[in-house]
Amino acid sequence: LILAQAANESGWGTSRFARQANNYFGMWCYQAGCGLKPRQRDAGRSHEVKRFEHTRDSVVAYLHNLNTNRAYQSLRNLRQTTRELGAPLRGVLLAEGLLSYSSRGADYIKDIQAMIITNDLEQLSFEVASQ
Repeated sequence: LILAQAANESGWGTSRFARQANNYFGMWCYQAGCGLKPRQRDAGRSHEVKRFEHTRDSVVAYLHNLNTNRAYQSLRNLRQTTRELGAPLRGVLLAEGLLSYSSRGADYIKDIQAMIITNDLEQLSFEVASQ
């Protein structure tokens, strides 16, 4: 799930935000100068795409966001239920809890799920879990 979102949000690491701000997840900030101004930001909007000193800082912020923001409570509920059932955590399933992550809603979830399947990213989850 993490890899699919990073690839999707950063254009496989090629976006201006990934290259210039170490932001692989499209995370916003709301103070002038906290990041990079999106070139196609809607009129009247003031957000920037947050700048991180290191790539790992972007990953830590992303994980903190998913684990604390009430918008992703459904993702955390899916994760908890899956663990209680003793089933493996699968990105395709957990992606269902990301409805609020993007303004694209369900279409975003479908794209993330397709990326996980097409690039066989579930296999990586199982390899990490078995180590």
